[in-house]
Amino acid sequence: MIKGEYCDVRAIASRSKGSAEKVAGRFGIPRAYGSYEELLMDPEIDAVYIPLPNHLHVPWSILALEAGKHVLVEKPVALSSEEARRLVDEAMKHPELKVMEAFMYRHHPQWLKAKELVESGVIGSLKTIQSSFSFFEDDPESIVNKKEFGGGSLMDIGCYPISLSRFLFNAEPTKVHASIEVHPQFKTDTLATAILEFEHSTSAFFSSTLMPDNQQVEVFGTKGRIVFDLPFNPVADKPAKIWLYLGDRKEEIVFDSCDQYTIQGDLFSLAILHDTPVPTPLQDAVDNMIVIERIMNTIKNQ
Repeated sequence: MIKGEYCDVRAIASRSKGSAEKVAGRFGIPRAYGSYEELLMDPEIDAVYIPLPNHLHVPWSILALEAGKHVLVEKPVALSSEEARRLVDEAMKHPELKVMEAFMYRHHPQWLKAKELVESGVIGSLKTIQSSFSFFEDDPESIVNKKEFGGGSLMDIGCYPISLSRFLFNAEPTKVHASIEVHPQFKTDTLATAILEFEHSTSAFFSSTLMPDNQQVEVFGTKGRIVFDLPFNPVADKPAKIWLYLGDRKEEIVFDSCDQYTIQGDLFSLAILHDTPVPTPLQDAVDNMIVIERIMNTIKNQ
């Protein structure tokens, strides 16, 4: 389980020690704590990963910073751009510590290659991106269906198409158009369909928590296109694939099997060890939240 070259998982915390011990035993983690506070007090822990529900990301990130820990916090970084800016402000008070949003897909070789193909002009000028991400979850107790926890399709998975669009265009959308379905009981968005307008280009996507499992990305340029096999969750123990289409030519590009979470952990660790900037600056998390909010604001106009 612990495969990182530059990081080592030494402890895990849960709300109950029994739960923590169970997971620690399963994965060979040396220490288990029955509260998050206990872990933050451990002087031998240098950095923490915060995979808690969305509404707890910023509060526990701040507590971790105050405890002198570097912080890798799960996406989306906050419930709002205002809350995300609060974390940026707190991080600036601790310049010796690193803070990064954990968007693991960006570090996978398939996305680095796609970025290279776009920026080198292999597919011509980037014109539009078509993407989607969905799964089915109708359990009222699931955190994805808890509005107060930051649930809903946009926060859970719609943030991926938004992020990848900003990543490939290397820009922020100038306009946002969207249609959103809100669950009558959960009050969360269960289907969000959006078009992001960039300068001379677009990105269209949908995200849903009440549709069959699906993830797809297709990137279109003036000379060609890129198609992903599994864009967001490629299987760690199998090669990942993308296809490059140029005219009548189709090229399959295969990547050695790898774990994008391990890559992310190592890159974050290297930034700590070498005191260099993290791969994705925290401001990027704020900017992604701004786009999510712009899409959510369309509910008021529907």
